[in-house]
Amino acid sequence: MIRDKQKTQEKMVAAVGYILARDGFSKFGVNSVSRQAKVDKALIYRYFGGLPGLLRAYGNSIDFWPSLDEIIGDIEVFKQKNIGEKMAELLVQFARAMRRRPMTLEIMAWELVEHNELTQLLADVREQWVEKFFQRFSDEISATNLDVAATSALFGAAINYLLIRGRNTHIFNKIAIDSDLGWQRLEAALTEMCLRCFISA
Repeated sequence: MIRDKQKTQEKMVAAVGYILARDGFSKFGVNSVSRQAKVDKALIYRYFGGLPGLLRAYGNSIDFWPSLDEIIGDIEVFKQKNIGEKMAELLVQFARAMRRRPMTLEIMAWELVEHNELTQLLADVREQWVEKFFQRFSDEISATNLDVAATSALFGAAINYLLIRGRNTHIFNKIAIDSDLGWQRLEAALTEMCLRCFISA
């Protein structure tokens, strides 16, 4: 019985991703989830308390957004790096993790043209992820000579833009942003910039 409940919940959470990636937020509702997951819509309220709870469950799932552990990898190895190396590793691994999540990129593209309570829920999930990183490494971040939040926001925005643009664009500024080779060049440039920007005071 418990296994059946878990399987049903997983089907509903997975349905969220498919619907949002394909149709955007305007067509996302209990009826569309019920049809996609092939479950009674009453279960959405029973298991998740409604649509916002279901969307939050999807936003917290590994299918939508990478965990901090996925990005950092071996924590003991990561701790040995200086702040520039840490930020380079974080941003490069973030880009790689997002490239492995094409459905998330589709949803993020929809977010650029739609804004409502549901899009804000997913935005809040991402902000919580960033907050966890800053809390985890607050001592090192506060010891730098740079506004880490503002600088990493610029880097993160650039990564997100190129990832989303790369869904439909081959070349951007002479870089093949839809290819592994193109992203190797971008990762190398990103690493170099991080090493130059993030320096302990």
